[in-house]
Amino acid sequence: MASSDRVLLEGRSAHRENQDIASSSSRENIHPPNFFHQPTSTMFDRVKKKLNAMTGNTKYKLTQEQKDHFMKYGYLRVPNCFTPEKAAEWTKDVWTRLGYSPTDKETWTSERIHMPPHRHEPVKSFAPKAWAAICEVVGGEDRVLDEAAVWNDALIVNLGTKEAEGKPWPHPKELYGWHVDGDFFIHFLDSREQGLLVIPLFNDIVEHAGGTVICPDSIPHMARHLYNHPEGVSPHMVPRGGELEPEYKDGFYTRIISQCSEFHEMTGKAGDVILLHPLTVHSASVNTLRIPRIITNPPVMLKEPFRFDRKNPNDFSLVERKTLQALGVDRLDDWKIVGEREMVVPERLRAQAAMKEEEQKRLNAS
Repeated sequence: MASSDRVLLEGRSAHRENQDIASSSSRENIHPPNFFHQPTSTMFDRVKKKLNAMTGNTKYKLTQEQKDHFMKYGYLRVPNCFTPEKAAEWTKDVWTRLGYSPTDKETWTSERIHMPPHRHEPVKSFAPKAWAAICEVVGGEDRVLDEAAVWNDALIVNLGTKEAEGKPWPHPKELYGWHVDGDFFIHFLDSREQGLLVIPLFNDIVEHAGGTVICPDSIPHMARHLYNHPEGVSPHMVPRGGELEPEYKDGFYTRIISQCSEFHEMTGKAGDVILLHPLTVHSASVNTLRIPRIITNPPVMLKEPFRFDRKNPNDFSLVERKTLQALGVDRLDDWKIVGEREMVVPERLRAQAAMKEEEQKRLNAS
């Protein structure tokens, strides 16, 4: 963590947006950087040693079509990044950890579960193609923080509900969990804490089976909001030391989604990895098929904030180029933050710690 970063504790009294901030079970919240989840320093030392033993990078390179897709829609897909066998290995204990029966839906008492991690592995060894793509999108491996080079099995499971099973799939505008990720820091336009959104798929995800829904045309709205607030905004997008503008009286994300018209459902095969621009507004969707959907959301944290004033335009990362495009400019020469960068420790981590204890008890008893 940079020395200039402060760490705050988000307690239960923290500001909550009145109508948009749904319960944690209704949101695809990304987990904080892995240093919040490392069980011990020894664990990270082992992982880092393994990282250091790896030399070079995979030869995988993004195609021009993938880059163009990212610039148009704010995301791209990297297929077959890890094998179905690897996915099965990481999910083999999911039902034991949950305390549910895979064959008895009556035991599926929670619709969506954000599980704590038990294992960690360097992305380079787990999904080398994904690692190469991540590095290319953010401008190079040397820009990525070491801690972000590790994935864990903090699985996010969408099981659906009995009430929604077999019903028509709701239109994305009817969803209530819209948000951008990063509940662990004060947001700025150039924030390094959430350099990229990553969605590894741990099982096949078909349409209407709980895949994350994204809104590509939300990126300009988010970019303008952060550009207009160099003092920083809370994880709920409230300007630091102030309030949301009157136009957001019905909810920040409600307002944004009402102005958008394009929505994409993130489907794919086990082993696919989807990379999204960090300002992409997205939501959990309704799993009307009740086919268990399993993903993770490992964050990509950068060593330094994004830079939108690089002298050589060829040095802009794909993420930086997309942000500048969203603002309708080629570069930003005069914009800079005026507030202090701060980290936030989300209240939900306490709940996850308790969940991990219960999971471990079930694993030990199995």
